Amino acid sequence: MKKHTKAQTATCSAKALRNCPSGSTVGLDIGDRWTHAAVIGQDGEMVVEDRIASREPEVRRWLSRLPAGVVALEVGTHSRWMAKVGRECGHTVLVANPRQLRLIYGGDNKHDRLDAEKLARLARVDWRLLKPVEHRGEEEQADLARIAVREALVEMRTQAVNLVRGMVKSAGGRVAECATEAFPERAKDRIPAGLVSSLAPMMEQIRELNDRIRECDDMIEHIARTRYPEVKLLMQVDGVGWLTALTFRLTVTNPERFERSRDVGCYLGLRPKRNQSGDQDPQLGITKAGNERLRWMLVNCAHYILGPFGPDCDLRRWGLKLAGQSRARGAKQRAVVAVARKLAVLLHRLWTCGEVYDRLYQAKATGTAAKAA
Repeated sequence: MKKHTKAQTATCSAKALRNCPSGSTVGLDIGDRWTHAAVIGQDGEMVVEDRIASREPEVRRWLSRLPAGVVALEVGTHSRWMAKVGRECGHTVLVANPRQLRLIYGGDNKHDRLDAEKLARLARVDWRLLKPVEHRGEEEQADLARIAVREALVEMRTQAVNLVRGMVKSAGGRVAECATEAFPERAKDRIPAGLVSSLAPMMEQIRELNDRIRECDDMIEHIARTRYPEVKLLMQVDGVGWLTALTFRLTVTNPERFERSRDVGCYLGLRPKRNQSGDQDPQLGITKAGNERLRWMLVNCAHYILGPFGPDCDLRRWGLKLAGQSRARGAKQRAVVAVARKLAVLLHRLWTCGEVYDRLYQAKATGTAAKAA
């Protein structure tokens, strides 16, 4: 059996923790079972290294023994409750995004104990280096969880529908294209007799998922109407429904966190990457940073705006013009992403200003409002 070293298993005594100098900086590298801790004094010297079980009583007991200081921890599954415990114990807590720092996630000598020390040292030098994030409130997090549950249910329904379609097709049948909600009724007469009993549980599951998704949709609309009145401002834009508007509201949380509305596009990963050096400035894809769910929703809205049913508006005209400027492969998709980025900027602007949305504002300003897109 492999023996653990003393540094891996030792737990500091309460006296050692209380003797840490006031104003120390603590780095916590959080794991699912264990959290590695490093305490750096004001002189930059390592004071304590320890390992704590990633459970609320143990973390609270450990942090309560330390004099008030700065605690830096990684964002993750346990960071919400751990940050709350740290603040309740009298510490200033920084929730760091280590993926923004190659010093933490890069290199060829990465391990938890060293990551905890790096977090502490970075927080001691300049907390802005950690790109700290703010957790949402508990109510907002619960509402966002409803959206995540709906997304999971939709994915389950898609997999079930694809399975039925594939089985029917392999038996020589075919289910015509239709809305997913109408699939059970459309497919029941198209399933070959030999597969009816085999696919019956799956068809019943699709019906059940349809009911659960409708319940989620009703609940999401109710939450948006009653708790977040600003969502109606965002829904002024054609193609933005309750789900996208509420997701935008809960993801951005506070519009004042951005100095400029255009920064929202960068925050959601809709900004192109840059790797410019000398005369070389290649065209790269978007960064895909930030919230993947909201980015996907905005891209879907952009598809609708540029699609055959999209209403005439400044966004549509600009996107179609951009797509028509180049015959290069992928020009249409780049236009869709660009429209999604502009849509994010527009939604933030409507939220902060509370203005009535004029879909042809720019066209009227330039005297082209009467022209078709």
